Amino acid sequence: MKTLVRLAAFAVLLAVATPVHAQNDPVVAKVNGKEVRQSDLNAAEDELGAGAAQLPADARRDYLISYLVDTILITKAAEDNKTADTEEFKKKLAAARNKVLMEVFLTQEAKKAATDAELHKVYDEAIKQTSSEEEVSARHILVETEDEAKQVLADLKKGGDFAKIAKERSKDPGSKDNGGDLGFFTKDQMVPEFAEAAYKLDKGQLSEPVKSQFGWHIIRLDDRRKKPAPTFEQVKDQVETFVVRKAQTEMIQKLRAEAKIEKFDKDGKPVAAEPAKK
Repeated sequence: MKTLVRLAAFAVLLAVATPVHAQNDPVVAKVNGKEVRQSDLNAAEDELGAGAAQLPADARRDYLISYLVDTILITKAAEDNKTADTEEFKKKLAAARNKVLMEVFLTQEAKKAATDAELHKVYDEAIKQTSSEEEVSARHILVETEDEAKQVLADLKKGGDFAKIAKERSKDPGSKDNGGDLGFFTKDQMVPEFAEAAYKLDKGQLSEPVKSQFGWHIIRLDDRRKKPAPTFEQVKDQVETFVVRKAQTEMIQKLRAEAKIEKFDKDGKPVAAEPAKK
């Protein structure tokens, strides 16, 4: 049934599609003389979405052509059968029209709301409310046993180069090649034992051996700072999503508040209206 509905929906797209110059839009198939062009394939690929995109290029092209051929054949059979005159078709067409109208209208309202000025306003307000979280930069050397960790610490206290020892002895594949450098991180980004030990250190200080689920660590704190707020460009997509959803929700709530909405139970009896929210 879903396939038939898709075919019916795409038949409408074929019927109203704007012609494209033939040189830029070659014919890819003919069905009883009716041409199917590359632009039709492109529209069909958009319609089918991820399902078609997962196929290899040649298989996807064959699949899309078959889909369009079936669309044309079934549409013609439906026309010959006067399906468009049935009440079932008219109801589904009306429902499809309402859905498209709703989607287009909501998109239009979203574009009106998501102005550059509004996005920056929301971003600025969010940044003002964001607390300044502290983050630290540290290096570590990870070994398997406490005795190994104690030996590493002793070597470091004798003047051993932290980065060199990390490259030679650390078991952490993600940081050893960088001399144990973990960069900046917040407490919630590390396992509790490691984070607790790191945050207690002063700049340049070495920790005692710290045990975690990964093994034994020797940590050196390199720096502390207030976590910088993300730039507008870094969070622009999230801000835009928030602004759009907020605008659409408020618009729908306004329409509901202005409308007279009546509900009935399964027996056709009126259902008491919900009290208006203050």
